[in-house]
Amino acid sequence: MPLPPLPLIPTSVVGSYTIPSWLTVALDQIRQGAFGRFDVRETLDDAVTVAMDDQVRAGVDVIADGEMRRQDFIMSFYDRLAGLRAVEPARKIGVPLYDRMTVYETVDRITAPTGLGIVDEFRFAHTRTNRPLKATCPGPLTLTTSLRLGAPYRDPLEAVEDLSHIVRAELLHLVDVGADFIQVDEPAFHPLFTKDPKEVVALFNRTVAGVRAKVAMHICFGNLYGRPRTRRTYAPILPHLRDLQASQLVLEFANRELAELDLWQRYGGDKELAAGLIDVKTFHAESAEEVADRIRAALKVSSPQRLWVVPDCGFCFVPRWLAFAKMKAMVEGARIVRRELGG
Repeated sequence: MPLPPLPLIPTSVVGSYTIPSWLTVALDQIRQGAFGRFDVRETLDDAVTVAMDDQVRAGVDVIADGEMRRQDFIMSFYDRLAGLRAVEPARKIGVPLYDRMTVYETVDRITAPTGLGIVDEFRFAHTRTNRPLKATCPGPLTLTTSLRLGAPYRDPLEAVEDLSHIVRAELLHLVDVGADFIQVDEPAFHPLFTKDPKEVVALFNRTVAGVRAKVAMHICFGNLYGRPRTRRTYAPILPHLRDLQASQLVLEFANRELAELDLWQRYGGDKELAAGLIDVKTFHAESAEEVADRIRAALKVSSPQRLWVVPDCGFCFVPRWLAFAKMKAMVEGARIVRRELGG
């Protein structure tokens, strides 16, 4: 089922939403075992409802569930994967960065006996809105982020293929329950991106094969506490991405002062550009006119019919009041430019 008609230059979010203060307290209590399973369900249902309501109140055209049931982007997915054993992080004290993340080593082939849980997330979110809704799912490369691959895998790519099968099954099930717009997240820090971009494209295409929905691929540079994980450039990979079986690319520009936006004119082809024009890694609250200026710059390399406006990445590390202000500015900036275009 196709997406309903959208305005010119639609606005959307990338995925995660800010964690409300009350949810932070509740999650601490949940980890300590103070909540029963009905209490946990009610708390997370309420968190999703709040995240979606904020997006609606801000006027976002295509919303998401805020990924409120997940932990630190992907960490909760490892609890759903069999064949892994948790290893304590190498560093536990000090600034929380990538080297403080829990690592999981393989002890058997990786499977997901009950799926990744995204289907249930979507089912609930779909009951809470009649707005266009985007489902988000980590890609197979992203799911290797905290994995230490060993036996029984002789080649890391074998594990990636197992993860690809798991993700594809989830995507197909999402379509079965009504998802018509799915974003796959594959941040660009993975070495395979620069070592062999063609293989990344082939892997993605195998992962989304047969998925009868609008498919987007989100590629950023990491966002743990507002810090990227790698060198921030699309130049080595962008020429290859036109071969992706995705109709939309979701790319990060605002935090880089629109660097490499000009490459889109050369390599974007017939794909939509969901341009990251809201900086989620700064405390600065953009004005609507600032956002409009960024949209005007994006329109120099993309037609308005193929341009979407999104934040650079998820809002999970942005205070709620600031995240809401940024969404409002995004929406108002898009409206300014639509009026200029007569749309």
